[in-house]
Amino acid sequence: MIAPLAFGVLIIIGWPFLDTLWLSLTSAQLTQYTGPFVGLDNFVRAFHSPQVREALQTTIIFVAITVTAEVVLGVLIALLLDQPLYGRNVFRALLILPWALPTVVNAMSWRLIYNPDFGGLNALLTQIGLIDSYQSWIGSPSTALYAIAVADVWKTVPLVAMITLAALQGVSRELLEAARIDGASAWARFRVVTLPAILGPLTVAAVLRTIEGVKVFDLIWVMTRGGPVNSTKTMSIQVYQEAFANFRAGSGAAQGLLIVLVSMIMINVYIALLRRQASQ
Repeated sequence: MIAPLAFGVLIIIGWPFLDTLWLSLTSAQLTQYTGPFVGLDNFVRAFHSPQVREALQTTIIFVAITVTAEVVLGVLIALLLDQPLYGRNVFRALLILPWALPTVVNAMSWRLIYNPDFGGLNALLTQIGLIDSYQSWIGSPSTALYAIAVADVWKTVPLVAMITLAALQGVSRELLEAARIDGASAWARFRVVTLPAILGPLTVAAVLRTIEGVKVFDLIWVMTRGGPVNSTKTMSIQVYQEAFANFRAGSGAAQGLLIVLVSMIMINVYIALLRRQASQ
């Protein structure tokens, strides 16, 4: 009974992956899809390329910042909305709006917010006295990546919060009340009762966000196109430039497979961290 589904997965996922793997072992050009076999030369050049190493470092920093912030904020928001607050259902409905916003619209909105001439962020920070003059948040190499990370967190925190909120509905209220009566603090109740119950869905949310963070393209491309001075050029943008701007399809395929490898490594790191937190 699962044979048709397995065959569909093999065709939709397996064949393109194998085709990309073969392409990465050739010197194919974008204008000539077939090329001579070069073995692992594309991977060796990628590992020795300063541009690839810089893009890989930027990707890891971006993912570490965004996924950590999204998980922490998502859990806090979910815990808040799980309380018997007045208008709780309205807040739950409003929570999903940033995530439902198209990524391009989100990127354009944050570009306006960060605008160095009339941006709302500069106006707010100037009025409350935190800065003396308007700053170019996405025009400076020292702040551009963090500014984009804020835009990504704002959009995707609702997804983590909704997944966590759904998981909270299955937490035993009797266990929480018994722990409270026994004198357990709020943190102890969360660590011992709540966190183990929501760890599975929370891990799924972290894995999904890690995958999306590693291969993020549209948000960064619309906001900075990888600049300034390549300070926001992640692996996805590096692959795009290698394959479609430099017309080196084989090399671009090899670098694209590096994104898969980075995703697998970071996913396992997050799973290990979450499991360790639950066991403490």
